[in-house]
Amino acid sequence: MARIISIGEKFPDFKLNSVVSLEKGKEFKDISNADMKGKWTVVFFWPLDFTFVCPTEIAEFNRAVNEFRDREAQVFGASTDSQFVHLAWRKQHEDLKDLKFPMLADNKKELSEALGVLHPTEKVPLRATFIVDPDGIIRWVSVNDLNVGRNVKEVLRTIDALQTDELCPCNWQKGENTLQP
Repeated sequence: MARIISIGEKFPDFKLNSVVSLEKGKEFKDISNADMKGKWTVVFFWPLDFTFVCPTEIAEFNRAVNEFRDREAQVFGASTDSQFVHLAWRKQHEDLKDLKFPMLADNKKELSEALGVLHPTEKVPLRATFIVDPDGIIRWVSVNDLNVGRNVKEVLRTIDALQTDELCPCNWQKGENTLQP
């Protein structure tokens, strides 16, 4: 397996077609790292559309999208399925019909490979989450195996901590004191 790109590294350049709407004629839009410039961004990957754990995570990110926006952070979800498969899944799955963030179609697997998150034998993305700062630098990475969903509340907590630019102790929550050296 390729090395997973890590903290302090620049998020790779990409340009991917994505599903942004169910409205006829407005379903698709190209998204690139230019859309990340100047913004905190969460990019999370799931293995496959039309599966079981994946929609629970996507729906949870969607429920929390306003909390991300309150932190001036945007969310992009991605898998190696095509934009057409993403659209079909959104239309079919009740929890995905009203998504408020793009579903990136990394069907050539270029971004997944650049990030080092393709499963070595299944060749689908691991459940990887990246927090990228407004300068395009990766500040947090979390990767789960295929069967284990992630914790969206921890992603929010981590953004809060990163945005303080201070020392945050274990289990720190927004509003609590940071550490003073």
